[in-house]
Amino acid sequence: MAQSDNLVKRYLNNVLSESGDPSAPKLINYPTVAYAPETSWELGVSSLYVYSANRDLSNRLSEIKAFTFYTLENQYGFWLDHALYSDENKWFFYGRARYQSFPLFYYGIGRETPSEHIALIDGEYTLFRERLLRETLPSLYFGLELDYQGLNRVNYIDTETDFELPEVGAMGSNNLGIGLGLLYNNIHNAMNPREGLYSEWAFMNYNTAAGSDYNMTTYVIDNRIYRPVKENTVFAAQLYGQFTAGNAPFNMLALMGGESLMRGYYLGRFRDKNLVAGQVEYRILPFEFSKRWGASVFLAAGQVYGDEYGFNWGQFLPTGGAGIRYLIFPEKDIYTRIDVSFTEEGRGVYFFIGEAF
Repeated sequence: MAQSDNLVKRYLNNVLSESGDPSAPKLINYPTVAYAPETSWELGVSSLYVYSANRDLSNRLSEIKAFTFYTLENQYGFWLDHALYSDENKWFFYGRARYQSFPLFYYGIGRETPSEHIALIDGEYTLFRERLLRETLPSLYFGLELDYQGLNRVNYIDTETDFELPEVGAMGSNNLGIGLGLLYNNIHNAMNPREGLYSEWAFMNYNTAAGSDYNMTTYVIDNRIYRPVKENTVFAAQLYGQFTAGNAPFNMLALMGGESLMRGYYLGRFRDKNLVAGQVEYRILPFEFSKRWGASVFLAAGQVYGDEYGFNWGQFLPTGGAGIRYLIFPEKDIYTRIDVSFTEEGRGVYFFIGEAF
């Protein structure tokens, strides 16, 4: 036991201590434990690798995140996310991949859904999304986007007595989308932005002629701004919109909630063809009396709408909360966060490396 304790201490000291070489890549692996009613206990391993191309600190920080998990209900999954910059930031590769056998709570479609889920949907979910963007003007990127989403082996369990299947894609579907993206991004460190602007405008077309089960087009607008208020403090704001035209399966509708935007709501608590949401956050990184500890407070509001329920200025749902921060990679200016967010229906707790947006 003593030898194991020493190995853990040496590993943590190696990861958390300052190396003296700010250009050196950093890697951390750590176990995760979580509990949710739909999965029981979940055990996993997360990894994060950050670096600058050619170890040149004038290049923007690149990141690779991996996460694998297994639950006591025999569910499993693997996630891989990346945001990679080439030398001189000329190319930007931004994407994510998911494969998981994992249940989701389904509350229905629209904003007038019940506060308790009406079904638990089990199935195998596959996602692959990649953006290949080239810098055309300083900090302005343009390029292709590819998206594949598949939902298979669908099974509805724990359904309400009067439950009705979703109208589109109830038993699963496979859809491939191709589109274009325009991005302005002058942020040096996306895991802890302190100053800059991020503005993404993209569309994705899914067509049966290209192998999709459904015809639809999605549009995404994601605008974020970061401004220092005083030393070691940052004001951050985000305005996000996702809009869908055509015949979208229920699993590809815009989802509200999650660990980044509209924290406190279960991801998919509300879903519909369209989503608009915004958030603001004030970060202290770090406190004046500490080298590594900081904090944040945040507020957000959003709504989904579609064919049955149109956009309504009076239907925005609020959420807000606060969190603590710990500087895990001093040379890279990367913090780990624990956030607690409160909604009209309850609260959510989130533990992640890197800021929410």
